[in-house]
Amino acid sequence: EPVAEVKADFWNILIIDDHPIFRKGLIHLLRDDGACRFDVIDEAGDKKTALEKLNSVHFDIILMDISMPGRNGIDLLPEIRRFSPKTRILMLSIYPEEQYAVQSIRSGASGYLSKSCRPEELFAAISKVTAGGLYISENMAEQMTKDLIVNRRKRQDELLSAREKEVVTLLAVCGSIKCIAARLSLSPKTISTYRERILSKLALRTTADIIRYAINAGLNA
Repeated sequence: EPVAEVKADFWNILIIDDHPIFRKGLIHLLRDDGACRFDVIDEAGDKKTALEKLNSVHFDIILMDISMPGRNGIDLLPEIRRFSPKTRILMLSIYPEEQYAVQSIRSGASGYLSKSCRPEELFAAISKVTAGGLYISENMAEQMTKDLIVNRRKRQDELLSAREKEVVTLLAVCGSIKCIAARLSLSPKTISTYRERILSKLALRTTADIIRYAINAGLNA
């Protein structure tokens, strides 16, 4: 039978890490928390032990390393989520965020922290994920936003044909339908048709919007 969820003002926490010294140090840190927010603090050094613990006690949050014996911690995320779907998982790793943070969250983690983080950052992350939020550092959030913008531009570029990209570039360079028609040896009507297609594909409204897009995408060189 499913383990009953504990309804209390305290959190049950499970540490999954294959290094006993790290687990003991983390347990000591959590028990030394001045707010006394932790009821049960338990540990596991491998997948088998972790699943046995999850089968006997409801844990509000798991702190788990990526490097695990036998299987990568990220590979275990979907299985743990199926086994205990209400438990929040915060990854603690020596690996840099840019290498594994996004992959971890996509696989079911609620946050990602470096093992070199400050204690107050760990407690802040635990508080956020147990409240239902996602935790990543400010630097990682900024990088993810930049990546999203770049990927969006790449997807937009893929919508355009080679000729349409050429028209976008020339609009940014000379800004005139007649000028582009002369340079490409095409009729102004044909260039206007390309312009309409570009506006539709990029969800833009005016020629000025296309020019701004070209400048932002570096197509005006």
